[in-house]
Amino acid sequence: MLRFLILPAMFLLSCNPKAQNSPAQGDDLKPQFSLPKKLKEVSGITLSKDKKTIWVIEDRGNKNAVYGLNESGQMMAKVPVENAENTDWEDIISDAQGNIYIGDFGNNDNNRQDLAILKTDLKDITQTTTKVVQTTKFHYEGQTAFPPKKSNLLYDCEGFIEMDGNFYLFTKNRSKGFDGTFLVFKVPNKEGDFEAKLIGKLKLQGGYNDAAITSATINSTKDKIVLLTHKNVHVLTGFTADDFSTAKINKIPLNHNSQKEAIVFLNDQTLMIADEKGKDEGGNVYQFSLKP
Repeated sequence: MLRFLILPAMFLLSCNPKAQNSPAQGDDLKPQFSLPKKLKEVSGITLSKDKKTIWVIEDRGNKNAVYGLNESGQMMAKVPVENAENTDWEDIISDAQGNIYIGDFGNNDNNRQDLAILKTDLKDITQTTTKVVQTTKFHYEGQTAFPPKKSNLLYDCEGFIEMDGNFYLFTKNRSKGFDGTFLVFKVPNKEGDFEAKLIGKLKLQGGYNDAAITSATINSTKDKIVLLTHKNVHVLTGFTADDFSTAKINKIPLNHNSQKEAIVFLNDQTLMIADEKGKDEGGNVYQFSLKP
């Protein structure tokens, strides 16, 4: 995954008046453990149903495998996905039943036409392999050019969640003249090839490192979604299943700048965040507490 220069900060426009900017509302970002040295480009993190295993993946150019870590960060399992290639795996999530999904939708150049979400049969660290048991292929409503104009590169994605039988995708803005705009799309959690329906167009405050979305997670009561960027978390509330245009956005600075690429709720008050290994930074899993 490529680093980008930090672009000038922009403020939210009137089309998203409910967005808020608050001071830090959680504890300082606390390192929980360093990732194993082999995992330099972690792009997604989730938990097993019993929360005893931390599952992580890496993105484009890395193995088609899911790695299981314990709470100390020790690698307990490397589980190859036997019937899928890592075109550009950008997030991994689990649903309420414990099913594990991989988002193969990294699309830096906005020109891919083979986007997919992969449901696996991964359950625990005793497995020597896993396989894809459902492939949800999709294309974005509104995208007619591959790639679009440089001013409209809104069809990359690095973060998604599952809610009540549907996937929700939050795109990463790579447009020239970055202004924090992102799109929200809805796709059914089913086998097939679908048009991802546009259900929201919103903005985050700040420049690229403040406002380019790299991962997403949802709490157990499904009324709070957290979007990750390199420098902040952005808490979404007030959305409905078919309309995110009414969502309120609360920006919480992490007071820490690194290439953060992965986030998951450990519990409804605590987030786990992972960043990629850089020359002098990163390669860690952190905890961050959200105040009620």
